[in-house]
Amino acid sequence: MKLKRLIFLAMVPLVAAMGARPEGDGHQPYVRGEVPAARSDNSPSDAGNARELRILPASEADPQEFLWQARPVVVFADSAADPAFSDQIRMLERDSVALNLRDVVVVTDSDPAANTVWRRQLRPEGFSLVLLDKDGQVKQRKPAPWSVREISRAIDKFPLRLQEIGRARLP
Repeated sequence: MKLKRLIFLAMVPLVAAMGARPEGDGHQPYVRGEVPAARSDNSPSDAGNARELRILPASEADPQEFLWQARPVVVFADSAADPAFSDQIRMLERDSVALNLRDVVVVTDSDPAANTVWRRQLRPEGFSLVLLDKDGQVKQRKPAPWSVREISRAIDKFPLRLQEIGRARLP
């Protein structure tokens, strides 16, 4: 057990150096419990509210910044006018409390021509809802909109979420 801990402690500086970004690039990493502010001019005035669900465009969200911090729910469509896409976004906005409790960050990608890193990694076809866990692994893909209740139930079955729930019950 001591050897595992020693190896882990030796790896921490290496992993931190791999994810280092140059200073002054304007990028702020995701911190658990804080919702990153949208980088558009039409963001709400209460951008500092940590309990508000943020929906980030795929072009402004890097998958690496969410590793071990948040569960990305990525919503893909071929157009922002897709009825399934607009229905899914409406459902997510309606009940954001359940998603915030599960450290969910919503990433939207409705422009196939942009060829974002999310599209290259997840390869969606048409409308697609992809649930990722904090370790960055794809846990579920859905070809139709899902309610927040269904998404929450699916997340609560993830192994990492089960560990979080177990830790929360410890004194």
